[in-house]
Order: sequence, then structure tokens, then C-alpha cells
Amino acid sequence: MTSTTKLRIGSVALAFALLAACSDDKASGSSDPAGGHAGEIPQPTQADLEAAGFAELPLAPAKDRVDIAEPTFSHPTDITNPLFPISNLQSVIFSGTVEGKPFHTETTLLPETRVIEWAKGKRVETRISQYFAYLDGRIEEVALDYYAQADDGSVWYFGEDLQDFNDEGFVDSTEGVWLAGVDGPPAMIMPGDPEVGDVHRAENTPPVAFEEITISNVDKTVDGPTGPVKHALIATELHLDGTTSDKTFAPGYGEFFSDHDGDVEALALAVPTDAIDGKPPAALGDLAAAADDLYTAVQKPDWAGAGTALSAANTAWKAVSADPVPPYLDDEMQRALTNVDAAVQAGDTAKAGTAAIDVAQSAVDLQLRYRPQADIDQARFGLWARQIEVDAAAGNTSGVRGDITTLEFVRDRFAAGLEQPDVIGIDVHLMALRELLNDGDLAGAGTEAGDLLETLAGIS
Repeated sequence: MTSTTKLRIGSVALAFALLAACSDDKASGSSDPAGGHAGEIPQPTQADLEAAGFAELPLAPAKDRVDIAEPTFSHPTDITNPLFPISNLQSVIFSGTVEGKPFHTETTLLPETRVIEWAKGKRVETRISQYFAYLDGRIEEVALDYYAQADDGSVWYFGEDLQDFNDEGFVDSTEGVWLAGVDGPPAMIMPGDPEVGDVHRAENTPPVAFEEITISNVDKTVDGPTGPVKHALIATELHLDGTTSDKTFAPGYGEFFSDHDGDVEALALAVPTDAIDGKPPAALGDLAAAADDLYTAVQKPDWAGAGTALSAANTAWKAVSADPVPPYLDDEMQRALTNVDAAVQAGDTAKAGTAAIDVAQSAVDLQLRYRPQADIDQARFGLWARQIEVDAAAGNTSGVRGDITTLEFVRDRFAAGLEQPDVIGIDVHLMALRELLNDGDLAGAGTEAGDLLETLAGIS
């Protein structure tokens, strides 16, 4: 994923032939039958850019490009480039704001791979990374991104399957979907040995997706989730609309920070980079238990009990935050506790239930430092089943629709580690939830979500 959800610039996918590179310096000369110079990655031509309406983009000269020579892929799924170490990153959380609303993403390395024919007779096995974005607590975008590492250490982007969702929980757009070998060439996400002044294209299929990156600093120290991180890379992105934004990549983390027109996406936590050996602190367990008690009290509703549970949650959080916690997760927890307090004071069952789940979600995110990624995603899965209970009781059809879709994607992050009968049991509930939603039976969906929670409780 190369940009924040709202920074995407896309159009209806057009199939571009893999034609000769643009004519200047490296790109000059005769073309081979495959459409590019021998030993070079074919590039969109000036005619392609003009046809897409982007002839005036201030592109860097080809002599500065480090992504034109054709790479060799001997061990493509071993992606260990420190500035984009996808194979070593099990799960990453981003936090920020988009259009003034809270923005939260979860990026997870999936167990399967995909083989992509990126040019005639040339195939590569890629790792699959699932990117999931929430805007104001609801599903906003889901994408599967395909990456491989070349023998020189450079990391390449081979395509993206994505769905954007609207406020009703329906797929609103698939703009920006592209696949190397079908819509254009693969794109370099990170050079193997980046230097100041190097230029590469992180997406290179205009008008579907395009980003040209110019590196400006390779030795920046930045504030990370648990302290300073040295040798970060700073780059300027040129987008299809001619605007630019800065992006930061950090060793051990990969994509780290981006800011464009006030929309911010910042890395909050990554594992195993930020993992801690040993059990979670007792106070973090107390916080999770208080969030459970809070949810139970709100569902009754028992406002006095909710107030007691909220007090316990605040006490536990004070103990947890006595030691430094990742700053962006601190912000998210503080917001969740504030929201649940306001909802409890107002006696608003739906808002209080959602806010209680948000407290639990933030507690689970913090536990990612101590527990296996699959366990965390299974816990997240259960919390989204609770959200169905809340939204169904409130008659919120759009919310239930988005909740079910969220469950279906989160399921893919941990199902591979379960016994097959357990996977089948979960899938039966998911199918039933989808059918009940299609029938307009929200009460039935709420009951089914409760049944799903019981099934989860029986899975170790």
C-alpha cells in the first residue's frame, strides 16, 4: 500500500501495452519485440501519458531513475530490505486522521503467495500483504498488495486488488486495481541501496495508479513507537494530479509516515520490530477485563455497573501508561475512554457499546507486542462480532453490513492456524450472517453473532 486511503488517485483501469520507455537518456534507443529495451523494464510512453491526460507531469529525467533495469528474482519471497521488510513484518498498525476523522489501518502478511506473470514468459512468486483501513471506526478500504524482492535487494510491487467502501457498507469503488503484466510494468517500492537523488516509481500504470519517488535523505532520525529510529529515508512523492507529498520509510518498519493536505498516516506499532518477550503486564490484562465488563454492563443496560467498569478501565490504563506506550496507540486509547465516558453519561446504549468495544480494541492492539499476531486477530474478530450485536440492536443495517465484511477479511489473517473443523464452524456462522443480512433480519444477525462468539470461546 503506497498511500493513505484518501490520497489514492485512480480511474477506470485501462490496459496499457508494455511499450518502449520514454525518450531521454536511458530511455532512448531501439526497442525490443517485448516493447522495452533489452534488459530494461518497459515504461509507459509519452503517448501513454498524453492519452491519460498527464502529459504535463514534472517527471524526473530518466537518468535519475534506478527502476528501469530489469531485476532478477532468485528468492523473491524473502523480502528483507530493512526499509521495506515485508517478510519480517507480521502485523503493522497505522494511526492518523483523514478529512478530520480518526484513521486506523492494520497491515498483515498473509501466509499464502501468488505467482504473477509480469511479462511474456517471466513469472515471479510474490508475498501477499493485506491492508485494512478504518475511517471513524468503520471499514473504508481493503487491499491485497503483491511484493517481491530482487537479487540486488530492491523490493518490487506487482499489483493491488482493492475495494473502497461507502458509508452504507457497500463496495463503492475498485479504482486503482492493477496487475503487473496486464496493466503495466512492476514498480519499485524500495531500491536495494537507496541514495539521495535516486528516483523510482512506486506505482507506474497511469491513469490507474502512479507515484514517482525522489529520495532526499537517507540518514534521518525519527521518533518511533518505542524510541528514536536512525537511518530513516525521506522521499517526495509526485502524484498523478501533479501534487507532491513527503513520505518516510524507517528501518525495521518500512512505510512509516505520510502527510498530504492535512491527512496523516503514521506508524503506531509493528511486530516483531516492537515485540517484547514475556507475558503482557498484569495491568493490561486488567484493562481488557474492565473493557469486557463495560461492554456487558452497557448491553443490559446497567449504567451504574458501566460506570464502575469505566472507573476500573481508567485505573488500569493509568497503570499501563505509567510505562511508555506507543504514542499513537496512547492517543487512540484516550479517545476511546473519553467517548465511552460521554456515551455512558448520556445513557446511549449504541454509542456506549461501540465505545466499549473501541476500548477493548485498543487494549488488544497494545497486546500485539506480547502475543502472536494470529491470536490478536482472532481477538479482533471476536470484537467485531460484538459490534454486530450492537449495530443489530440499534437497527443499523449499514453498520451490520460493514461489520460482516470486516469479519470476512479478518478471518483470513488467523484461519490458517486453526484446525479445519474450527475454520468450517466459523465459516458457517459467516455464511449465516450474510444470509440474515440479505434477508433484512437484523435481530437474527445479532443472535447469530452471539452464537459466533460462543464458537470462538471454544477455540483454543
